[in-house]
Parts: sequence; structure tokens; C-alpha cells
Amino acid sequence: MAARPLIARQPNERLQSLIQEAGCSNAGLARRVNLCGAEHGFDLRYDKTSVARWLRGQQPRGQAPAVIAEALGRKLGRAVSIDEIGMADGKNLSSGIGLQFAPTLAAAVEQACELWRSDVGRRDFLNGASVAASALVEPSRDWLITPPDHAVARAGGPRVGPSDVAAVRAATAMLVDLDHRFGSGHVRPLVVHYLNSVVSGLLSGSYREETGRRLFAAVARLTELAGYMAVDTGHPGLAQRYYIQALRLAQAAGDRGYGGYVLAASMSHLAAALGNPREIAQLARAAQEGARGAATATAMAMFYAAEARGHALLGDDRACRLVAARAVDAMEHSRPDEDPDWIAHFDEAYLADELAHCHRDLEQARPAERQARTALEHHPESRVRRRAVDLVLLATAHLQQREVEQACDTGAQAVELLSGLRSQRGEEYLEDFRRRLEPFREQRAVREFHERAGMEAAAA
Repeated sequence: MAARPLIARQPNERLQSLIQEAGCSNAGLARRVNLCGAEHGFDLRYDKTSVARWLRGQQPRGQAPAVIAEALGRKLGRAVSIDEIGMADGKNLSSGIGLQFAPTLAAAVEQACELWRSDVGRRDFLNGASVAASALVEPSRDWLITPPDHAVARAGGPRVGPSDVAAVRAATAMLVDLDHRFGSGHVRPLVVHYLNSVVSGLLSGSYREETGRRLFAAVARLTELAGYMAVDTGHPGLAQRYYIQALRLAQAAGDRGYGGYVLAASMSHLAAALGNPREIAQLARAAQEGARGAATATAMAMFYAAEARGHALLGDDRACRLVAARAVDAMEHSRPDEDPDWIAHFDEAYLADELAHCHRDLEQARPAERQARTALEHHPESRVRRRAVDLVLLATAHLQQREVEQACDTGAQAVELLSGLRSQRGEEYLEDFRRRLEPFREQRAVREFHERAGMEAAAA
């Protein structure tokens, strides 16, 4: 971890103040940093001269600032952020915010809070960021091999209790419902501001071990939701950052099942949207392996279904059928009363939806139609966006069977539902359907469909 000079080097007064508060000598801090780094697998060899350089304004690279903050925090008996030690400047200017699976708990909290602050600040490099291909699968490897956080309890700051955790969970449930009904374009700003203004304060509060684990679990869920909403508003690069942080927060919660969910339900679907089918299957298999013994049958059904989608996009019918059968079998062993709330939505309708995607991508029109109909029969009316997506899947299955008029009628129903939503994902499904209609553009049913769609768009 070589040093990186700051552009305009100034003495690091924040670090000096904390060293004095901790009662450390330069050599003593260097020893603490080296020992702390060794616990995380880093071979650090800092000495008193290294600390003197930091005090003059030099900033070490990589994860060293996080390790320095953790070492000082242990001496002080409280969490210390990278910002407190005066080493956040270079990181704040980097478009790499949120792309790391942090090696320490303190670094994980700092990275998540920095992502939320940056998102609220509407930093252009975040909203316009592209997906980092290497960070699609690498976090799953880190999640698989990183040991659990041995303790998350924190002293210092306002007291955080079970009622605070319950409030985060209740807010998340409300926001999920609003998202299903109206689309993320209406709701995402609320989620991000809540994370930045309320949740970040809870994480920096004081809590006991059990409360802390539950808090991290609740925050992981809300962070994943913010990532999903970033996808639904057309910001996949931002979504990737939220998903990585949700995965790390789930690790802090000690919830391997939910970590698997983030990989299979979130990151793999992001890979699907980006046209990376091999990564879909890899992420889903990592979820299966890492959550084995911790995930319920319902969750495993979802993990298998996600892998099947990857095989379908690769055109591997045999592998898709094999894994899809495992998904169906796992779902038959589902016990909803044993499921955590984050997987409770995955029911027969959602499984049928996943299988309909598989059959569509394998050009198997009749099974795709059957599964899309099953999904629509079982999705409640409140799942407006999901019903719209499944109507598009059904319309596509009709089109693959050259039932053009029926396809257009079904597609028009999807357009009507989507007109009341602000959903980029819904629009992408509809645009895919429009492209598939191109070979039939001279038919009257197709012309009428485009006219009706135009009228709905104008009225929205």
C-alpha cells in the first residue's frame, strides 16, 4: 500500500488530534495499524516515519486509511471514520465509491454512508457511471471467503434500540409497496434521503450486539431496495454500487441467506439486463454455495431460478431445464411460515415469471405462454409493474407463435398499466416488444397498437 500524495498537501490536523486523544506515539500507532492489518490479511510494515508522513499530508493507498481508522477506533473505544482521520479527500473524488466489498466493518459503514451522501448530492459521476465489469463477480468471491465480523456492537453516539430497527423495517415495507404500485421514479429520492439523513445516524449511534446485527440486516434490505430502484430509473452503474454495499451490510448482519439473495436476485438480474449471461449463472451459483444451510427452500428456489435464466440466455436448454427442475422442487418444499420477510414475496407467481423468461429466451413459445399466464393468475393487483412485465412476456409468447393480433391486444394491456408508472425497466420490456413487432409492422393490428401506445404516452 504505497503512498499517494495529495494534490495540495496540507498537514493532517485531524489525524494529529486523534493521535493525541488516543495517547499514542507515532511508533505505537504504526504497530497498531500493522497488527490490525494482519487480522485482515494485509502485510503492512509501517513505522514512525510512515506516521510522520501521514501527518504531513501524505495519504496511503488502498484500504490503508480504513485500517488506520479501525486501529485508532480500537484505542479510543469507538468507531472512527476515514473522514475523521483526514483521509477521505482522495476517496471522495473517486468514481470508485461503493465498488469495494470493504474488509473491515468501519470501512463498510464509511463506504455505505459516503455512497448515500454522494447520491443525495447528485454527483454526476455516480448517476452517469457505467457498470464496472470486474465488480460484477468479484464481490461474490470476497463474500464467500471473508470471515464473519466478530462483533458489531458500538459505543458512542445516540442510543439505538429495537424500536429504531423496527422503524427502518416499517419504512422499507412502505417504500416497497409504493414502488410496486407507482414505480421507482416516484419513490427512489425518498429512499436515498432516508438512508442519508436517518439511517446513517443510526449506524453511527450506540447499540448492543443483537440490536446491531438486526440494524445491519434492516439497512442491508433498504440499501438493496435503493439499488433495485436505481435499475428501475435507468442507472445500472449506481445500482451496482448499492448492491455491493447491501452485500457487505448483510455480511455485517451475519445473514448469509440474505447475502445470497443480493447476489441471485439483484446482481444476477443486473448482469441479465446488461447482457452478461455467464455472470448470471456464476452469481447464482455463488449464492447457492455461500448460503447453503442458511437459506430456506423458498430462497433456494429463487437462487436456482436465477441460474436457469443465465443458462437460458446462453442457449443451453439442457442446463436450464436441469436447474429449473431444482427450482420447482425446492418451491414444492417451501414453508412460507419459516421464510424471512425478504423472500416472502417469492411465490408461485414469481417462479412462473422467472420460468417464462427462460422459455422466452430459448424461443419456447408455448411453455413461455403457459408460465406467463400462471404468473398473471397469481400476482395480486398491487404488483402493478410485475403484472405489466408478465403481460409483455405473454404478448411476446403470442408473437413467437405468430398470433400477431392477440399479441398486440395483450401488449396494449401492458401499455395501459405502464402508463401509470415511472419505471425504466417496464419501458425496456415494452421497447423489446416493439422491436419484435417490426417484421409485422405493415399489419393493421400492429399499426393500431402503436397508435394506442402513442395515445397512452401522451395522456400519461
